Amino acid sequence: MSRLLSQEEYRKTKSFKIKRWYNGDRDPYVGRVEMKAQKPFKENVDVQKKRTHDEALLRQHIYDVEHNRALRGFEKFYNISSVIFVIVLIALLLNMVSYLPPVGNALNPDNNEVAAKYIEDGLDDTGAVNIVTGMILDYRAFDTLGESNVLFIATCTVLILLRVDKHSEKKEEDENDRLYEPKNDIILQKVAFFLVPLIMIFGIYIILNGHISPGGGFSGGAIIGAGLILYVNAFGFAKTEKFFTQKTYKWICFVALLFYCLAKTYSFYCGAHHLETGIPLGTPGAILSSGLILPLNICVGLVVACTMYAFYAMFRKGGF
Repeated sequence: MSRLLSQEEYRKTKSFKIKRWYNGDRDPYVGRVEMKAQKPFKENVDVQKKRTHDEALLRQHIYDVEHNRALRGFEKFYNISSVIFVIVLIALLLNMVSYLPPVGNALNPDNNEVAAKYIEDGLDDTGAVNIVTGMILDYRAFDTLGESNVLFIATCTVLILLRVDKHSEKKEEDENDRLYEPKNDIILQKVAFFLVPLIMIFGIYIILNGHISPGGGFSGGAIIGAGLILYVNAFGFAKTEKFFTQKTYKWICFVALLFYCLAKTYSFYCGAHHLETGIPLGTPGAILSSGLILPLNICVGLVVACTMYAFYAMFRKGGF
């Protein structure tokens, strides 16, 4: 026979906890999901009076349209200039439309040989079953390199504008990480625990199969970036910085863009001089095929994923 438990021992069992939860006596999430309320804003009285005085002076001396001749003259000039600009723009557009070829003409730009070249010879030239991937990473590979560099430069610009100087930072580390957001959110963490690996695997699948199915570096990188953002929302920057820091971002982007540039420079140099590149195209439809398109897709995916996370980190707290 089982021994009769005392009241203290019974309170430590799971049965008692389940019973309390079932009866509504205890919420298991109380005390484990924290919210830090924002402090109410209180403006200094002297600052408020000075701001009100400045606004009154501004209305009196600058926005007094009835007595400000310069402002009235500028308004008239602005209205007349706007009308003239719109008339000139409409005339230019109508003039350009008059030079457009008739609809359905065989000599129209959409009927040229470039599109036919992509469709008819794309598989033989690039080895990629996905014609779009073969076009953007082989025929127009340098254009795609420019797009990847635009992402990197945009991240550098955001870093310059939003970066927080650590030496002048006076807030506590805990506030910097999760300011005014839920801490230890069990629901979000449990969901992220299962979803983040699936999102990462799916993003890698999209990148690696971009040359044989719809997808590629841009879409796969966006998916991986979304997974990183979900991870940092669930577990915070402290855990994320254990494997992804500002130095990690710089090296990944640098190596990916450098490899992309060198690989396509070699490929285009050989093509311009009618030389064999020595890079096999493989069997169309296989993972290891399409020459340089697979590694270039990986490079683009890494740059896009890092850029998405970097943008979020910059706007969130001004750093990685």
